[in-house]
Amino acid sequence: MSHPYDNDNTDNSFRLNNSVKYTSNTYGGFTFGGLYDFSNQAGGFANNRSYSLGAQYVGSNVTVAAAYMQINNPGGTTGGSLAADDTDFFAGRQQVWGAGINYTIGPTMLGFVYSHTSLNDATGSVYVGNFANTANSLKFDNFELNAKYQLTKAAYVGAMYNYTIAHFNSSAGNSKPKYQQFGLMADYNLSVRTDVYVQGLYQHASGGGTVSAPLNTAYITGADAPSSSANQVLARVGIRHTF
Repeated sequence: MSHPYDNDNTDNSFRLNNSVKYTSNTYGGFTFGGLYDFSNQAGGFANNRSYSLGAQYVGSNVTVAAAYMQINNPGGTTGGSLAADDTDFFAGRQQVWGAGINYTIGPTMLGFVYSHTSLNDATGSVYVGNFANTANSLKFDNFELNAKYQLTKAAYVGAMYNYTIAHFNSSAGNSKPKYQQFGLMADYNLSVRTDVYVQGLYQHASGGGTVSAPLNTAYITGADAPSSSANQVLARVGIRHTF
């Protein structure tokens, strides 16, 4: 149930290599941290490097967090911070700002997330292939509402709604693809390490036009291929065991 193309990596679509990470102790519910990932390229210190900063506050009923990440030339070199087959976009630079809040009322948790992703000279996505035109600037603004209800100690249900507006600017023209997503999930723990779950997600795309193809059709991250229309539905039933 990630945002379109997991453009902000909130679903951990990619992992960063060559990392040095610091996480603080907890001070009155407040923690912070930072991460730096080396390019591992002689003479190309900034080529395919990345860094990020984040902070979080956890109270009795509320959790608030914010983070920033920047990747230079993501997936553009072998052995850099982000592998070519692991990145979500191919671009000169990717920046992500994000913040979220969760509020708990008894067995109910309510959440809101906002994130902004900015890409320069984006040529394509690992999910949908090359763009019809190189995007001099490609931006995504994601707004998400979510809720979780703990039915019992072993079972919960959840729901989310996400609205994403993109700005695709290129020499061939500009467009504003928009995406709406609705998701539902139920999970039941069979044991401490094993659970079963069912998920369903619907996405509707609009406003893209041919300039931003193939971003102008629906695509749920994790599906085999983009939809041939503005709509796509994805359902999953699974069992998970942790070791």
